Amino acid sequence: MSTYGAVHSWDVSTGVDGPGSRFVVFLGGCPLRCLYCQNPDTWRIRPGQRTDLDSLWATVSGYTRFIQVAGGGLTVSGGEPLLQPDFTRALLARARDAGLHTALDTSGILGDRAGDDLLDATSLVLLDVKSGDPATYRRVTGGELAPTLRFARRLAGRGVPMWIRFVLVPGLTDDPSNVDAVARHAAALSTVERVEVLPFHRLGAAKYAALGLRFPLAGTPPPTPELLDRVRGQFRDRGLAVY
Repeated sequence: MSTYGAVHSWDVSTGVDGPGSRFVVFLGGCPLRCLYCQNPDTWRIRPGQRTDLDSLWATVSGYTRFIQVAGGGLTVSGGEPLLQPDFTRALLARARDAGLHTALDTSGILGDRAGDDLLDATSLVLLDVKSGDPATYRRVTGGELAPTLRFARRLAGRGVPMWIRFVLVPGLTDDPSNVDAVARHAAALSTVERVEVLPFHRLGAAKYAALGLRFPLAGTPPPTPELLDRVRGQFRDRGLAVY
């Protein structure tokens, strides 16, 4: 029986979506509405996104040798890939069976939907921890922090490697207490290999305009080098490797 999923797009990237050069599949649909989201076009599952796994894998296969030589693999991103857990599991398992390193890029908000078989097929989780303070998390995303932390603890308990991602937005996520809360949560997880502090940017503003949407942070500047240094230092103070 064929497996179908709502695939928004795919790309090949290096050094952005996990180790090495990677084939990245972006799935449609996301339950969060992060104020700094750069891909509002992935929020909803739209007509025309329905894709057969076998057809998608035929495309992936054309890059398999390249990404293996480049020390990469396959990453499933979004949107939020755990909104489509069956397709995500099937795609990760297909990649694992082909000998590829696999990565799941997720907010963790739907971590309870990830079955053990999905995690068994996952080499690495890129976990987006939007904020460490529950109130700030709600302000940033419209969702709750607790499911992400619960998922992170489950990953650590299973021995699944994690890279924590944190988007630094001046005036929104940069409060020292919020940063320290993220760092504290990350330091308590035994399988966190690194933290990536990602500077906010406005490169996605054109997508909002094209969709007739208002970009909530249009007037927010990127973080200064001094702010980046301070925040990275807070993570290092917790003994974390920071990039």
